[in-house]
Amino acid sequence: MNPSTSESLKNNIPLNILLADDDKDDRYFFDRVLKEISIPTRLEVVKDGDDLMAYLIENSNKLPDVLFLDLNMPKKNGSECLSEIRKNEKLKHLPVIIYSTHMDEKNAEILYGKGAYYYIRKTNMKELAGVLLIILSLLIEHEFVRPVKDKFVFFDQSFRVSKLKTI
Repeated sequence: MNPSTSESLKNNIPLNILLADDDKDDRYFFDRVLKEISIPTRLEVVKDGDDLMAYLIENSNKLPDVLFLDLNMPKKNGSECLSEIRKNEKLKHLPVIIYSTHMDEKNAEILYGKGAYYYIRKTNMKELAGVLLIILSLLIEHEFVRPVKDKFVFFDQSFRVSKLKTI
């Protein structure tokens, strides 16, 4: 978590969220859901992997509190971006959550090994609201840590806050 997150939230300053996703509809729904939940947020959006890396390098002294990263993007995919983020000294501590329609065990293994925090599925707006509320609440409560491997894939319908508390 960004060191300024705690202080910002005490002063009711929004969480800074970066979404990297090439799909216009997915960006719209993500933004809409953020506006409906009770946690104040500020969303920045990039549309491909090249734009993401340029944004992060340019803003390396003022990183977002969390990055939601789509896997399938043009120019540079999410997995490639994650590798670059973890190799960069200024970026390597940025919490990255993989946000994708495609979920499989092989990808989960690779992404966990590269240092992603969670792997969540693009879903309907109601489920997305629940997932974002849990994740952003953990950020606020200073309980947002990288989980053990068997809790890395975040299945919306079966996931419960109590499971997170045991990480």
